[in-house]
Amino acid sequence: MKLRTLATAALMAVAALGSSLAQAQAKEQFFPLLSYRTGAYAPNGTPWANGKQDYLKLVNARDGGINGVKLTFEECETGYDTARGVECYERLKGRPGVALFDPQATGITFALTDKALNDKIPLITLGYGLSVAQDGLAFKWNFPLMGSYWTAGDILIQHLAKKEGGWDKLKGKKIALVYHDSPFGKEPIPLLQERAKMHGFELPLIPVTAPGLEQKAAWLQVRQARPDYVLLWGWGVMNSTALKEAQATGYPREKMYGVWWAGAEPDVKDVGEGAKGYNALALNTSGTEPKFVQDIMKNVHGKGQGTGPKDEVGSVLYTRGAIIAMLGVEAVRRAQERFGKGKVMTPDQVRWGLENLNLDQKRLDALGFAGVMRPLSTSCADHMGSTWARVHTWDGKKWGFSSDWYEADDQIIKPMVKAGSEKYLADKKLSRRDVKDCQS
Repeated sequence: MKLRTLATAALMAVAALGSSLAQAQAKEQFFPLLSYRTGAYAPNGTPWANGKQDYLKLVNARDGGINGVKLTFEECETGYDTARGVECYERLKGRPGVALFDPQATGITFALTDKALNDKIPLITLGYGLSVAQDGLAFKWNFPLMGSYWTAGDILIQHLAKKEGGWDKLKGKKIALVYHDSPFGKEPIPLLQERAKMHGFELPLIPVTAPGLEQKAAWLQVRQARPDYVLLWGWGVMNSTALKEAQATGYPREKMYGVWWAGAEPDVKDVGEGAKGYNALALNTSGTEPKFVQDIMKNVHGKGQGTGPKDEVGSVLYTRGAIIAMLGVEAVRRAQERFGKGKVMTPDQVRWGLENLNLDQKRLDALGFAGVMRPLSTSCADHMGSTWARVHTWDGKKWGFSSDWYEADDQIIKPMVKAGSEKYLADKKLSRRDVKDCQS
């Protein structure tokens, strides 16, 4: 009898221990972090990854997590390789408390879109990925927050039209696209072709084979075409190489305009004065003035827990990484408001949070992001939330803004998004979401 009592007590203790462990585990929201710190894209991928990690660390250190839910994370090195990115996704998607994925590459996003649909896990693709995924009624799990390559291309053409003195002044101009020969580089082409047709400018397309270390043939084409402007759709070492080749061939850097992934410190610092006058889009500011940066310096780096070098904190891509992490955190927080504060959210609940974000200026200020980015508000139908960007220019030593904010033209982009999403649904034999699904 005594043995039976002891056995029962032992079983109860094991059960209690298991329950407490489960509760402890259940209090952790897991953020898988796909990254690339090796290879040709490491100079750009590293600060991006560091910004994401440091912001998650900040939320734990400063706030104790999200309403008491601790944030955990694990990096998985992709090397910007699609197959390795898929492997990372498959390895991490089953972890308890998984919130969402940020693929950190357009090619990986393309490969994960169908998987995320089947697994019901949201993908944040801030400023990259599938442009048509802005349509949340067709792409339930994709969130191209803050912009796509169609909005980027549209804003660049708007800026050039303004620079020339009006849309009619673009007629007869030649605007070349020097692009990374990958899904990333090809994504803006339909929008640019539409604008070229509307305004009568030529659009020479000049691909660069990845990773972009060899561009002499491409810049020979630029020299032969003699374009009025060059749009640079590059990433990693391709960007600095392009600027060096432009310098060598005598193409004016002030007539070059990069996408927002070709406008950070690693793209120009090795070129220095040779890149002076080069322009690129910017989704966010840089610098150490924002409060969230100061908080990271104090609560993370100040305690010896920073992910990368201290002098990198606040750089363009570091800041963008922090924004991505912040949006993921706010999606979890928004989901908790509906599904239970202090609880770990499921990927489906986080998806609801992502399509119900409302980060007005007051909220951004409270988060320490005053002046860093534009307000953002998503919905079931709009998974982008903001289509604003500015142009900044390299003066040989630092970036400085050289334009006001531009908003992408919905009259052009929305019909393209609708047509593209309808084709996607037809090809995949899927149905558009109905109103009831938007409430779930």
